[in-house]
Amino acid sequence: MPLKIGDKIPDLTLPATGGKDVRLAGFRGKPLVVYFYPKDNTPGCTQEGIDFRDLHKEFRKAGAELLGVSRDSIRSHENFAAKYKITFPLLSDGEEAACKAFSAIVEKSLYGRKYMGVDRSTFLFGADGKLKQQWRAVKVKGHAAEVLEAVKSL
Repeated sequence: MPLKIGDKIPDLTLPATGGKDVRLAGFRGKPLVVYFYPKDNTPGCTQEGIDFRDLHKEFRKAGAELLGVSRDSIRSHENFAAKYKITFPLLSDGEEAACKAFSAIVEKSLYGRKYMGVDRSTFLFGADGKLKQQWRAVKVKGHAAEVLEAVKSL
């Protein structure tokens, strides 16, 4: 069941870059942006990560935390973060617990072949831990700036 505006953030803990585990519900008290992306080191996902990286200080200045999530391994995330100087935690969701909780797994089609993949999507939770806004089937260009504006308007 997809998350609806006003729903509480799912209480999940996932392994993250930097050798730590991150509990999503542990961010109550400040806005939280959680963005899902299909795969490290692919053109769109790399650009999205760079765009969020370039605005990370602005998100922090607005009081918000930022997390990226994909099904890639921690090793893949660590290499991706190092290569592109990603300054916020990337969470590994190899078991798809977060993808399922956020309804971020959708049927996709590539060259006529159907498969289940990660929907590029972003979720903004307020300081109360409740969903304030969500973006589905995200187009990368301008997205990080749009999310930052939404954070500033909370």
